[in-house]
Amino acid sequence: MTRKRINQIITDLYNKHEFLLKGDLLTEKEKAYFHSVDIDMDETAATMGIHNLADYLSRYYGKKVLIFLDEYDTPMQEAYVNGYWDDLAAFMRSMFNAAFKTNPYLERAVMTGITRISKESIFSDLNNLEVITTTSPKYADAFGFTENEVMAALDEYGLSGKAEEVRYWYDGFAFGDIKGIYNPWSIINYLDKREIRTYWANTSSNSLAGKLIREGSKDIKQEFENLLNGSCIEVYLDEQIVYDQLSVKESSIWSLLLAGGYLKVLSAEFMERTGRMKYRLELTNKEVKVMFESMIHSWFSDYDS
Repeated sequence: MTRKRINQIITDLYNKHEFLLKGDLLTEKEKAYFHSVDIDMDETAATMGIHNLADYLSRYYGKKVLIFLDEYDTPMQEAYVNGYWDDLAAFMRSMFNAAFKTNPYLERAVMTGITRISKESIFSDLNNLEVITTTSPKYADAFGFTENEVMAALDEYGLSGKAEEVRYWYDGFAFGDIKGIYNPWSIINYLDKREIRTYWANTSSNSLAGKLIREGSKDIKQEFENLLNGSCIEVYLDEQIVYDQLSVKESSIWSLLLAGGYLKVLSAEFMERTGRMKYRLELTNKEVKVMFESMIHSWFSDYDS
């Protein structure tokens, strides 16, 4: 099903660029390939889809292309949870190699995801990567709405009296040294509906986080209970954690939750004795807390009287 969905996305891209078929820009073989791109195409055709389209567009416009890939690891989360990681990873590695590594028509690319790509197995062939994480200072104020932006929006909508409630529910994200970042999706929906509720949390795929918490040790569950009770936790974590390490490195759940926006860093300290970073973490905001409470309640819903 995941492969089919990826094929459909590539097919939609080709459908939007059918103008490339006009004239003599493409050879007959290239036109034949263009027409072969559909939801049922084989793996070879699919892995070359982005590469070839970049070639065609580069020739058409006379310049190299930019590629933007949002949430590249969402299908990888599902693959990990549902047990087909190895198969999908092999496919994604081939596709990304063709799209980014061996693509002479590429100017630059921007990818987003919640795992660092420098150690990720599906990116093992790539180089010249600049990795920006939640603790990186670069672009720190570009991943959400700042306090001033949110307060100005509330004033514009006549909701300035709701500032504290909005801050309690949707504030708390931190990037680099900048704190007080609000989730844009939650704020936009709140301004539209004028009702406090879990907007962003309901759009996220929480299956992986749920799996790791359910299958975690007693210590993991106790730490998570502390978070739900409003306490912070102190943990060592590695921001370079990757999915195929999750089953053997239990503490990686905190890295995943931090990268996904569910936790925020209160402080970080380099421990000279161990050479590792120690973090104080807590749940990001009320919206995240309600999301996790609902998720845990659903695990025991069959036993409710």
